[in-house]
Amino acid sequence: MRCKFCFATFKDVKQTILPEGHLPEDEALEVVRKIAAAGFEKITFAGGEPLLCKWLPNLIKTAKQLGMTTMIVTNGSKLTDDFLKENKKYLDWIAVSIDSLEDENNIKIGRAITGKKPLSKAFYYELINKIHKYGYGLKINTVVNKVNYKDNLTAFIEYAKPKRWKVLQVLPIKGQNDSKIDDFKITDVEYTHFLNTHKDVETIVPESNDEIKGSYVMVDPAGRFFDNAQGTHNYSKPILEVGIQEALKTMNYDYGKFLNRGGIYNWNNVKSQDLKKEDLCYEK
Repeated sequence: MRCKFCFATFKDVKQTILPEGHLPEDEALEVVRKIAAAGFEKITFAGGEPLLCKWLPNLIKTAKQLGMTTMIVTNGSKLTDDFLKENKKYLDWIAVSIDSLEDENNIKIGRAITGKKPLSKAFYYELINKIHKYGYGLKINTVVNKVNYKDNLTAFIEYAKPKRWKVLQVLPIKGQNDSKIDDFKITDVEYTHFLNTHKDVETIVPESNDEIKGSYVMVDPAGRFFDNAQGTHNYSKPILEVGIQEALKTMNYDYGKFLNRGGIYNWNNVKSQDLKKEDLCYEK
């Protein structure tokens, strides 16, 4: 997809440190091993689109075997039955990025294949059915921006029954989305409008710009910790070069913010909601 507000394009990584855009498989696996050895309990594979990585299943399996709860964040376009079957033993959670159910809005946002082919409303309903069918824990991530802040997703979210619906305010990050972000930035009032529209959704987890910045422990495609506390990416030295603890020392992570945004929850409870067969249908 070509999401125009993307918080993490990593063009800077490709230009300065890693022309291929990612670590080779053996090094990526070693980063996962070091993260597990350091005591991290949960790991999320995000992107871009993580399902484009051919060795993603190996990363997930390794993380799970080392005791971590595993999650992916995906746009859903490549979430096939084969993937869902083959990774059930090792993958706990699937977070689906859904910003709108309207084709026109998704094209404006770039939430579409090559930026031109949006996933249909029916596709999203069927995707939710499949995730529940295979028993994965479900999250939904929505980025609220100038295009979709007037949308009402209540009926869809109530149907999908995610354990968490993360509603993030679109975030400007210098060096990542400078060229297009002005078309998508929203005021706090507009963000609050979206939240008020969905105030009756029990599983909503709002994350404003301030709550997002500095509250995530993240690893970039080159195997370095990075933070966004100052509105740009601040990178550590490579984990494989200096180790976890040394790399963490240079990061601006705010544990208080992590707690306040609900970063700790019962992520070991991943059993899907008990849904009746007649609930798992959607008329196109």
